[in-house]
Amino acid sequence: MAVFALPIAMLEQRIQQQFQESAQLKQQSAGLLAEPVAQAVACIANAVSNGCKILVCGNGGSAADAQHFAAELVGRFERERPELAAIALTTDTSVLTALANDFGFDQVFSRQVRALGQPGDVLVAISTSGNSPSVIEAVRAAQERELLVVGMSGKGGGQMTALLRDIDVHLCVPHDRTARIQEVHLLMLHCICDGVDWTLMGDPEDIE
Repeated sequence: MAVFALPIAMLEQRIQQQFQESAQLKQQSAGLLAEPVAQAVACIANAVSNGCKILVCGNGGSAADAQHFAAELVGRFERERPELAAIALTTDTSVLTALANDFGFDQVFSRQVRALGQPGDVLVAISTSGNSPSVIEAVRAAQERELLVVGMSGKGGGQMTALLRDIDVHLCVPHDRTARIQEVHLLMLHCICDGVDWTLMGDPEDIE
């Protein structure tokens, strides 16, 4: 078993740099993304209040974010409220493996969107590069089915930028590093959860 003599001071410096980079990007993103995040809140709050549902997809770390977000809508974020309809398209292994095997991995989300999506629903499509083929195909399917799309990306937005319509919302993190983009994605998802709760239920202090 290898034993490393770690240069603790240098390691601590690297760790502090990670925190600083993340904090700086979040401050920068707050100014750039507060308005589109508020638009995403409005889209999602309108959908669930009208009996529609939220579909969420992404790959890798973005798949984890999709599941996290859906869980907070179906369960709760920080306070009790009625359940909100949300489905992470990343969780059913039988569906995912059948679609990947029979149609190719690019279709694992789009076919679910076509099967489950109805006009008025919202697709939250997460790709740090904006170029993930499976996510791009899901966006196309959502638009065909008359869903609104909240696209979450970074690195300039990639293909997602050109694909999204004026009625859709694009949350593009102004950074090229995947880890930093994912950190801001998670913060924005938490902001959306908080904003939806606030929109539907008001300020916590106003609730008896």
